[in-house]
Amino acid sequence: MSYELNRRLAARREPLPTDASVDAVSAAIIRGAMETICFEAATHLGRAASSPIINQSNERNAVIVDAHGRLASGSIGTPHLTFVSQLTVRYGLEHFEDYDWGPGDVFLGNDPDHGGGHLPDYNVYAPVFDDNGELVMIQALQAHQGDTGGKDPGGFTLEATDIFTEGLAIPCVKLVHRGEPRRDIIRLIERNNRFATFSGDLAAMMSGVQRSVKSLEAMIRKWGSDTVKAAINYNIAHTEQCVRREIAGWPDGSYAATVYIDHDTQGTKDVKVQVTCTVKGDQLTVDLSGTDDRPNLVGVWNTYGNTRSYIMVQIAAMVDPGIVKNEGMFDAVDIIVPEGCIAQPPPNSPAALGSFHPACEITEGVAVALSKVVPGRCQPQVYKIGMPNAVIGFDANGMWMDQGVDTRSMDVSAVEGIDGWGSCPASLGNLFLSEAEDAECRFPVLNINREMTTDACGAGQWRGQPGSLNVKKVLQPTMAMAWMVSAEHPISGMCGGDSGSPYVNHFELGSDNERKIELIARDQLPANAVIAYQHGGGGGFGPALARDPEAVKEDVLDEYVSLAAARDKYGVVLTGTLENYDLAVDVAATAALREQMTAARNSQAA
Repeated sequence: MSYELNRRLAARREPLPTDASVDAVSAAIIRGAMETICFEAATHLGRAASSPIINQSNERNAVIVDAHGRLASGSIGTPHLTFVSQLTVRYGLEHFEDYDWGPGDVFLGNDPDHGGGHLPDYNVYAPVFDDNGELVMIQALQAHQGDTGGKDPGGFTLEATDIFTEGLAIPCVKLVHRGEPRRDIIRLIERNNRFATFSGDLAAMMSGVQRSVKSLEAMIRKWGSDTVKAAINYNIAHTEQCVRREIAGWPDGSYAATVYIDHDTQGTKDVKVQVTCTVKGDQLTVDLSGTDDRPNLVGVWNTYGNTRSYIMVQIAAMVDPGIVKNEGMFDAVDIIVPEGCIAQPPPNSPAALGSFHPACEITEGVAVALSKVVPGRCQPQVYKIGMPNAVIGFDANGMWMDQGVDTRSMDVSAVEGIDGWGSCPASLGNLFLSEAEDAECRFPVLNINREMTTDACGAGQWRGQPGSLNVKKVLQPTMAMAWMVSAEHPISGMCGGDSGSPYVNHFELGSDNERKIELIARDQLPANAVIAYQHGGGGGFGPALARDPEAVKEDVLDEYVSLAAARDKYGVVLTGTLENYDLAVDVAATAALREQMTAARNSQAA
């Protein structure tokens, strides 16, 4: 639990020792086999788990870490889980002798101060040995669990000032020893979780890595451990070369961005994330110096492992998507995170909410900074939601919790040449939003509205996707929790595009007790209370006055953009009416209005 441990866990690792050489084709075949095994592990977990956050929303991912702790391979899954998993495994590897690693073992870690993300992200991993007893790799499965055994259900305590408030922190514990479950440990961990479904989730994670170990052992027998190690070395080195080749094509210079969180959970305003990306030859340095380090902040502490991961999520989106995602990406980038700031907090700091903010602002800052370098790939890979409306109640089966991970549209920004589309930002990757009907079957809630909202998107030459208004009624007395941000600082537009629309949240809509949530809420709601959560829209790309007027007309017809916004935001004059579906662009009036608006803006800028 120290900054020194963070430095040690993040340090560059040497290649695996091997006398074998491998050609590019064989290395790719072995990599493909490892990726397939990871995909099967993640799919196994998604199908076998009990909780909807895993078996419906699919918030999980599988990776393979080599014997030196390097990220060797991963599946298509939630990106930030891909890039954080190896640090937890590295901590376990540091204690190889202490924990008596051997064939058939399975371990668990989730501690933010020992390489983890935040407490809900459980990392279950198992070593893979060859027939000579040499450790070659580790299969890991990471998934978000619905509870952590802390003060509040779900692990999100809005006023937490230390990690112990949030739940059970596990640096490393052995769940299975030489193939035999350690039932005392498993039951202890199950006891520190409010959900009966957790035991099924944990069993699914354990069986997922055990199944993958058998497949990896078979692969090692087929190719030989030396050849497999040579392939891992080759693939990691090749990724580093490819990333450096991309960076070498960028103009040298330092590119800075400042992004703000509206406030922490106690109302301290304008929490700052400062990002400076420096390109020098084939070297990229991402420096978070200047990021907020006020010790009185609450709820906005992101773990060091998460910070590295969220930086890499954005960088991976800024380079050729064909580049394989592995440790080579980290080897090609220097990451500087000041000790004590909100991106690398002091030991024992609470971390649950940090995976929302400042994690998202860190990624957003990288995108804004590098938009000056690679504008064609600078969509922020983030979700600016403060936290979903968590709705909690009790019935004959115990506690239930609707975590608000069902269908919505939010934060989908435009990129050069493409309007924002889809329901979620790309950072969520393989994270599915579960069906509203499924939530209604599981919980006493009724989903009333999931429609996108007109004008809830950032204007631009290419516009963001509108956010949706999510309205639900709770059918039983419940507790609802929320932390509201991204009202004053919504997701950033890029390269002259407007920022996305703000988030807005109301509890007990339509009643005498209707109220807007400005900061945080932990409220008891009566039966039939209605919650209305307006999710923010995506940011635009490029100046709105450069948008094709015909595209603006189509947006008005699709009810993405209002007639008023078409004129006021885009300078487009339309004739006809929506009712008659006979809208047409007045070309001359549009040209005149845009010339007038451009002159006014230039005058203001001067």
